[in-house]
Amino acid sequence: MTEQTENTTRTTEKKRFPWWQKYTLTLNEASEYFGIGYKKLYALVHDNPDESFILWNGNRALIKRKQFEDYIDRKLNVI
Repeated sequence: MTEQTENTTRTTEKKRFPWWQKYTLTLNEASEYFGIGYKKLYALVHDNPDESFILWNGNRALIKRKQFEDYIDRKLNVI
């Protein structure tokens, strides 16, 4: 493999971290991680856009994993 090809391969590879090591999760990842349906999670985010567990990247919502765990423990009994 040439040096240029090797550098291109390294820069195009995206490092994958296990979900339990990530600070933020996409709605799809959070849905799978927490066992909450995507539509329910989407509605929760868009009904409560100022909650501390949401990080907005433009119009894309990311879930702060630990803060959402705390939110679930405090606020939600049944989803």
